[in-house]
Amino acid sequence: MPKKMENDLITLTIDGTKVKVKKGTTILEAAKQAGVDIPTLCFLKEINEVGDCRMCIVEVEGRRGFATSCIQMAEEGMIVHTHTPNVLEARRVILDLIISNHAKDCLTCTRSGNCELQALATKFNVQQIEYEGERAEHKIDDLSPSIVRDFNKCILCRRCVAACKKVQGIGAIDCINRGFESCISTVGDRSLNDVNCTFCGQCIEACPTGALHEKESIDDVWIKLKDPETVVIVQTAPAVRVALGEEFGMPIGTNVTGKMVTALKRLGFDKVFDTNTGADFTIMEEANEFIKRFTKENHLPMITSCSPGWVKYIEMNYPELLPHLSSCKSPHQMFGALIKTYYAEKEGIDPKNIYMVSVMPCIAKKFERQRPEMTNEGMDDVDNVITTRELSRMIKQANIEFTKLEESTFDDPMGEATGAAAIFGTTGGVMEAALRTAQDTLTGQELDKINFEQVRGGEGIKKAIVTIAGKEIKVVAVSGLSHAKTILEEIKQGTADYQFVEIMACPGGCIMGGGQPIKSSKIRSEVDVRKLRADSLYSIDEKSTIRKSHENPIVKKIYLEYLGKPGSELAEKLLHTEYKAREKYSL
Repeated sequence: MPKKMENDLITLTIDGTKVKVKKGTTILEAAKQAGVDIPTLCFLKEINEVGDCRMCIVEVEGRRGFATSCIQMAEEGMIVHTHTPNVLEARRVILDLIISNHAKDCLTCTRSGNCELQALATKFNVQQIEYEGERAEHKIDDLSPSIVRDFNKCILCRRCVAACKKVQGIGAIDCINRGFESCISTVGDRSLNDVNCTFCGQCIEACPTGALHEKESIDDVWIKLKDPETVVIVQTAPAVRVALGEEFGMPIGTNVTGKMVTALKRLGFDKVFDTNTGADFTIMEEANEFIKRFTKENHLPMITSCSPGWVKYIEMNYPELLPHLSSCKSPHQMFGALIKTYYAEKEGIDPKNIYMVSVMPCIAKKFERQRPEMTNEGMDDVDNVITTRELSRMIKQANIEFTKLEESTFDDPMGEATGAAAIFGTTGGVMEAALRTAQDTLTGQELDKINFEQVRGGEGIKKAIVTIAGKEIKVVAVSGLSHAKTILEEIKQGTADYQFVEIMACPGGCIMGGGQPIKSSKIRSEVDVRKLRADSLYSIDEKSTIRKSHENPIVKKIYLEYLGKPGSELAEKLLHTEYKAREKYSL
């Protein structure tokens, strides 16, 4: 081993095991490398490393008191004990105190079985509360269409605050008041509906308990499924199929498309369609819009509008840049509009009798679907949005053994989609899909080039230059709202020279959306969930017979029979919209 590398290492002993780690490594990380598990609660790797909950305390020989392992650096020769009687008793007392001020309706809590506090209480055999005392009662904030905030289940770990501030750069929530009155809330203790929340749901993903969860709407779906007069149609987003299986114990990133379709049919949906078909329409319209803007150098860069959390962010924070936003509706909204027009007409169904349900990885879609702009002839494009987690609950309620299901295919004719549509679920995917169609349109040829690896990857900002028809196009794919701010500031200051920008509100794209299966802090620190899910979507693309949106037969058919061409008057009416400036705070 080179001397320089040796000088960067230290040796310590953890529970009798010697381990060498780099200088600057915490005791918690050193223990992990030694194969020793130390429990945590407030800890989120690289996001919330503050030592607030104290669950990760350990004893260090020669030192008084306990060391908080998530923030205490390992030192040369240090001897650490992680489960002495004193440590175990202290952790039990900490848990006792946390639980004493926590709602105890575990059986009816949406996080039951996937709650980190519940798991620790079981692990440390907390069967009764010794320090039962006065418990604060808080109102439940359920005014937003997307998020329910129940502080009665909050443990003040501040993971949600860190996700909102550090990951997304929003700061919609923080700790307010002091002492026993401390709580996580908003400016003026307003509802999330009335502040600068984008409904991205990253706070839900970070929360270890049920203090934050999506606004559930599956009861309305069950009601409609029982109504013989209603034609209930469901569409599923690309990211759902590579995450749903995790709710049933399957490996992260498993593609469960066939089982998912079978489950939806057993639940009683009249038709099971693929949002990927809607994504192909989005590319047709968005690529056409980009080509027009690019050739005329009008309102460049053009920015994608598929992510509703991102759209709400720009409306609130950079309304002067709204002309740069694509006018395209998101895929599921486009699809809903076509179902209630073209499909209803073809099938002889009164569109008023159609109930369109979208299964999405995103809770901001719940907000998006009820926007007044997302309507046609007085009817909503989409009537209900449920998350990946909500679909799993429906499947479990119906007592369907998901892992044992046979595989089915989406219903015709709105179940045919391309590989380009599949990659919409990961950051850079929308841009890559659009570039595939734009290149063929600009050159007038069906080119062999399919992949645009330049825009792939998990980086927050991924810049690239692609050459199409002899012209250089500067593009950037942005993942997460804190990174979106960086690019928007460049555009605002006039220093950006990009022509095309993709922005996804959630880090990693829809595969890491606020409605996806929630992973514990332990799993998130050990496994690259984003990559596993993204790889699965790229695999779907690679295996697809058709990988360009403009080659989708049903897309061609609908343009020929109904829409005319991308950007036509009817296409503008059904598939496009407009966005408006929005106040950050409602009085």
